[in-house]
Amino acid sequence: MVEDKRAVELDDVPCVVVDQVAMRYRVASTEIPRAATPDVRFLRKLKRSSNLVTVYALNELSLVVERGESVGIIGRNGSGKSTLMKIVSGQAKPSTGAVYASSTPVMLGVNAALVPELSGDQNIVLGCLAMGLSRAEIDQKFGQILELSGLERSIHLPMRSYSSGMSSRLRFAIAASLDPEILLIDEALNTGDAQFSDRSRQRMDELRSQAGCVFLVSHSLSTITEMCTRVLWLDKGDLIMDGVARDAVGAYRDFTKHLSKGNNISATKIKDEARALLVATEVQDRRNSRGKAGV
Repeated sequence: MVEDKRAVELDDVPCVVVDQVAMRYRVASTEIPRAATPDVRFLRKLKRSSNLVTVYALNELSLVVERGESVGIIGRNGSGKSTLMKIVSGQAKPSTGAVYASSTPVMLGVNAALVPELSGDQNIVLGCLAMGLSRAEIDQKFGQILELSGLERSIHLPMRSYSSGMSSRLRFAIAASLDPEILLIDEALNTGDAQFSDRSRQRMDELRSQAGCVFLVSHSLSTITEMCTRVLWLDKGDLIMDGVARDAVGAYRDFTKHLSKGNNISATKIKDEARALLVATEVQDRRNSRGKAGV
């Protein structure tokens, strides 16, 4: 498939540039090739030997994320969402390509340095220390974190007594307290709490207004629609759609609806049509093109 490309002039230095990034893994597999003879197949099973196979976690893609954008990432399990987040955050090195960021991205994951046996207030201290804050800075931000989490009545209880929503709220509040220019959130806002949803949306708006950007991975399509200005739809490592949140979420929702009903042909058609409209991003050397990025 040949994707369309066009050049646009960026008004400012972008927050994040993902340039031809791809991720492949070499892993052991016990699968025996079908072409192997019966004797070879028997010996392989007897020896329990394995061979290395290549897993394509993320196929080549490029992105330019400008200041003030809130980017949602959606897709089925195994589509490459978390892989992309780890690459952008610097936790994983891509097999090919590179990521350029205007500052160090801060990633909030579901297990972000917190300990279930410790109380909520102790985990606030632990989480903030893990992000590089001093004790004086933690003391200054403690009230803000507590207010955003909405856990005033439970903050002194161990986190193992929290619901998943309560734990997610605390993790988001800790990460958002850092005032990062680039914030990455992986499945942290599926709380079902309307009041917290309003507070977290307000906080994300503040982060964007401070000339930053936010990446959000979530299976909650309503959260993505409410929180994000732009959405990336990934499937089996491929970028299928990059566009306005409501449009991308609508296409993905139709895709999964057909899949759940067993209408694989219709689902594939929806995905292929969405990808056919994708305009590829091509990052150009700023020294040679006065800061242009092909989008």
